[in-house]
Amino acid sequence: MNRWFPLLALALGLGLSVPTFAQDPLAGAKQAGQLGERPDGLVGVVPGAPVAAQAVADQVNAQRLQRYRDIAASNGTSVDKVQAVAGQQLIDRTPAGQYVLSGGKWVKK
Repeated sequence: MNRWFPLLALALGLGLSVPTFAQDPLAGAKQAGQLGERPDGLVGVVPGAPVAAQAVADQVNAQRLQRYRDIAASNGTSVDKVQAVAGQQLIDRTPAGQYVLSGGKWVKK
């Protein structure tokens, strides 16, 4: 285990959530099967989703990427490593019935 992993896990625990104005659209789009979690810690648009889902994904991903950069910088690691840990945590926490990207395909958990 790397020395930064405990700090990263703690930081990702609750600090990864998006601001209030984006929580409802993200949760709603995920529940509707329009967005899903990706292994890189970002959300992706599930095929067949309305165009508006992309705007939600873009907003959430911009916020997440900034948070990942901050965590990486403060822990002396790469953004890719932070994204991989975050992606796994987010996929693990995804409720049954919502989409995750697995093996390059969108699947319901």
